[in-house]
Amino acid sequence: MTNIEAITLEVTDPAAAERFYATAFGLTTQLRFRASEEPTTGFRGFTLSLTVPQPADVDSLIGTALEAGATTIKPATKSMWGYGGTVRAPDGTIWKLATSAKKNTGPATREIDAVVLLLGTADVAASKKFYVDHGLTVGKSFGRMYVEFDAGSSPVKLALYRHKALAKDAGVSPGGSGSHRIAVAGASEPFTDPDGFAWETTATATLS
Repeated sequence: MTNIEAITLEVTDPAAAERFYATAFGLTTQLRFRASEEPTTGFRGFTLSLTVPQPADVDSLIGTALEAGATTIKPATKSMWGYGGTVRAPDGTIWKLATSAKKNTGPATREIDAVVLLLGTADVAASKKFYVDHGLTVGKSFGRMYVEFDAGSSPVKLALYRHKALAKDAGVSPGGSGSHRIAVAGASEPFTDPDGFAWETTATATLS
């Protein structure tokens, strides 16, 4: 069974990245950090999302992220699906903060309902089959556009989105090259998916 147990972000300064995520979002156990100087340009092919209960939580998390050194990509706004915006962390990772609620029901709690890793794929159907063959169970599927897998007890949920659509949703150009600068911990045996995203065993990720 393949399950996400943690996300390893490859960054130039692991200590600085750890401080940023603890301060900006209160994330500690879900993320790990590994020093890397691997070349990377443009869109890295993935985003990480925090889904929260209400707009006040989106604003609060974006606010602390900007104070800690993040930059705005898409300011938080209302849309047909709810409320949200995207920021770029100092290490270059794109984060989306979002809620399906359009109105606040109280003060911000900064509670996080889910952490979601969205992988941009060239062929959603092929990547869906690949992950099903590796033990994941489909939770939601919208044709060749989007697939979301059941998270079970995992601290991070996995979803697949067409590459260009994911870049558009994030507010960036879809072009990019070089390293994804990310690895996923939780595989029983290491593997690389059709779009070049690497999965590692938890033991390997812990030692990195």
